[in-house]
Amino acid sequence: MRHMAEIRFILGDQLHYGHSWYQEVRPDVHYVIAELRDELSYAPHHIQKMVGFLGAMWNFAAWLRKQGHQVHHFRIDDPAHPGDLEAVLRHVMQHTQATCWAYQEPDEYRLDQQLAQIAKNLQHPVRICSTEHFLTERGAVAELFKGKKTRVMETFYRDMRRKTGVLMDGKEPLGGQWNFDAENRKKWNGSPPLPTPKVFAHPVEDILEALERAGLRGWGEINPSAFIWPLTRKESLVLLQDFVTRLLPYFGAYQDAMTGQGWSLWHARLSFSLNTKMLHPMEVIQAVEQAYRARPGDIPLSAAEGFIRQILGWREYVRGIYWAEMPHYAQMNFLEHHRPLPSWYWTGETQMQCLKEAIGQTRKHAYAHHIQRLMVTGAFGLMAGVSPDEMDAWYLGAYMDAIEWVEMPNTRGMSQFADGGIMGTKPYLGSANYMHKMSDACSRCVYDKDQRHGDKACPLNALYWDFHLRQRDKLERNPRIGMVYRTLDKMDPEELERIRATAGRHLEGLEEL
Repeated sequence: MRHMAEIRFILGDQLHYGHSWYQEVRPDVHYVIAELRDELSYAPHHIQKMVGFLGAMWNFAAWLRKQGHQVHHFRIDDPAHPGDLEAVLRHVMQHTQATCWAYQEPDEYRLDQQLAQIAKNLQHPVRICSTEHFLTERGAVAELFKGKKTRVMETFYRDMRRKTGVLMDGKEPLGGQWNFDAENRKKWNGSPPLPTPKVFAHPVEDILEALERAGLRGWGEINPSAFIWPLTRKESLVLLQDFVTRLLPYFGAYQDAMTGQGWSLWHARLSFSLNTKMLHPMEVIQAVEQAYRARPGDIPLSAAEGFIRQILGWREYVRGIYWAEMPHYAQMNFLEHHRPLPSWYWTGETQMQCLKEAIGQTRKHAYAHHIQRLMVTGAFGLMAGVSPDEMDAWYLGAYMDAIEWVEMPNTRGMSQFADGGIMGTKPYLGSANYMHKMSDACSRCVYDKDQRHGDKACPLNALYWDFHLRQRDKLERNPRIGMVYRTLDKMDPEELERIRATAGRHLEGLEEL
């Protein structure tokens, strides 16, 4: 008896090798992987991000075929490509005579809406399946904080620790405290030696040629003969093992540090593998916890807890905020910022050394760690009053791991405070004092970190104080930044005027900084 065919559609960030879909080879099931122009052009993508996603999709399609599955893989440069997503699905349905189809829950709101509309248009029975990836459901954060005024990540994180038993000693947190963040804020001063980053060396000329034939070009830099990012689950596991073996012991202490002498430091760089689902978050968490328990003399608890909090706490929490607040979250602009993004965010051609290095690294590797994103590129955009729409678009395109569900709350919320405090309890920004405390950039900068005003003064200083003055009506009652306003109120009026005049010149001439 001939079975009715079913189509199963796989998005480019759903490359979950362990998903239950693939555990049985069925002749009546057809998998569809489609490289879509819309997905490669909805943001100004870094060329490495474009190549990374396509390379990972090519390898996943090849893996499925090797397992014996039927795969319809539409490459971006295929002259016979049906076109948009709905056209692809209609084409495969007609070709296979499928009577039903299935897809996994998208992580992005726009795709969730698009697929729901396509399901109506196709008028074929459809199943919506779990990605079997996240540790919580979409509505977990909204449910946990139902009826409460604030949604503090630490509360969510502790709840997750209790539910999963991760880093727990019975009912109590391992080590007697939940959070060791205070121990993880050291500046790197030359010791210990920086580790050599674990990278790969993929030849990707064929992917670049496919993009070229499709008329798609990214920005940033790429080495066509030695692409550095993992493109398979096997390689992702290699990167994970390298992290727990070599890097984890110093990750905690130096996770906030910045230096021009290295771009990767002790960071795991697993977020691309996680966000494409080549790795499962729990296997990453368990690898770190097991390494700590096996080597407690080598790996501080503060390092293991600091890393696990990013995955078990922050990553799941951010996703929950996204689904609780969309679609209106994408339009929020609490501080009413509307300035255009300076063009040097794309080129790195600025005299401010901290920004030059963070953006230069982004251009070269499509990567920057969380403090570079939050306290350098993000904080400058916030102090300069850049439109959160433009900041969103830049971050979404700039980084290998940037998918809207994780990028938008981190950018529009945590970084730009455009949500008015849903994600963060205060705006996160810093003057040159913070930059000097956490990085070595100030020692190589043309600007003077100790001056607040004048042509040679670090722009961060004047912009820091001017931001708080501009936003006083919205922020002065925030208990976490009351000290800033008390300090401002004690400043000499003439000093304040010089600061404001300097800030005004900076804001008028952002392109020249």
